[in-house]
Amino acid sequence: MNYRIPFNRPFIVGKELFYMAQAVVEGHTAGDGHFTRRCESALRNRLGVPLALITTSCTAALEMAALLCGIESGDEVILPSYTFVSTANAFYLRGAKLVFVEIRPDTLNLDETRLADAISSRTKAIVPVHYAGVACEMDVIMRLARKHELYVIEDAAQAIEASYKGTPLGTLGDVGTFSFHETKSVICGEGGALVSADETLCERAEIVHEKGTNRKEFFRGEVDKYTWVDVGSSYAPSDLLAAFLYAQLEHVQAITARRRSIYEYYRDELGPLAARGLLTLPSVPEECGSNYTSFHVLMADEATRAALIEHLKSKGILAVFHYVPLHTSPMGARIGYGPGDLPVTEGISKRVLRLPLYYDLNLDDRADVVREVFSFFGIQIPRD
Repeated sequence: MNYRIPFNRPFIVGKELFYMAQAVVEGHTAGDGHFTRRCESALRNRLGVPLALITTSCTAALEMAALLCGIESGDEVILPSYTFVSTANAFYLRGAKLVFVEIRPDTLNLDETRLADAISSRTKAIVPVHYAGVACEMDVIMRLARKHELYVIEDAAQAIEASYKGTPLGTLGDVGTFSFHETKSVICGEGGALVSADETLCERAEIVHEKGTNRKEFFRGEVDKYTWVDVGSSYAPSDLLAAFLYAQLEHVQAITARRRSIYEYYRDELGPLAARGLLTLPSVPEECGSNYTSFHVLMADEATRAALIEHLKSKGILAVFHYVPLHTSPMGARIGYGPGDLPVTEGISKRVLRLPLYYDLNLDDRADVVREVFSFFGIQIPRD
């Protein structure tokens, strides 16, 4: 079905197509080309880290992180159940036992107050997921991780340009991973990145990224030939995608500013409904700098959410719910979880509704979305 106002729409903001053509003309469209290196340099400079590697997806970056941190059979990895399946798969593929913890009802992030009880002698890593570009409580997470000598792998898939106490997300833990999927703030269709400031991990990351070879050392003239030296895989994207991504990174501040204006419009216009208790607006703690990657509200219950989704669909507007908690999935059952294990997560997940938010969403369309949400409740929009 074609919607008058879709949930998401990919966009072009600068020289995306020109750079892609340039990559073809210059004769390098495979991985680790000119635009890949420019993207990696831009990320290093913007995030203030010594290592940034572009990957085929955030899934690939998470799988790299699992390899780099030596996750193996018998290890335990703590993560929220309310996340995309890639967060779990990356570590389950290495043989780890997944330890799901509750989320906070305000930010929908991993509940840091539940972490201490989840840590055991077998815990190897904590994976905070920064939901909707809002930071987890990283001071508590890092303090516990350092106390127990655990890795912290930030799933910052939704968090490019977001921060915690002024520090970019993805750079607070041992490894950070990002997504440039077409539904994210900065896009290239499919893509991701892995970043780190840990010198030991940085050195090995280049090898894992290059299929387990020391190819990068060879091209820097540090060895006279390259060969297989470690495990790895083909994690580098085509330079065509990197070319598209680089054009987006050139305009990342403008992209974030545009998304902020849409986010704040929703927040302000829907305020009267929140004041009546008909829905709950998203929460951004004072220490968190959002990137406005998405806008969600919490409905009173699952039935109300479903009814509003159908109402908006009837008006040509696509609004969607989000993750089905992983612990309630068929795979969750296979590893010993089931409904009822994480009641906060289950309750919140049934109430989340995400409204359309994309770079080209114009003011008239925003107003239509808000008008139809008010209409659903039988309320006219108040005007000054």
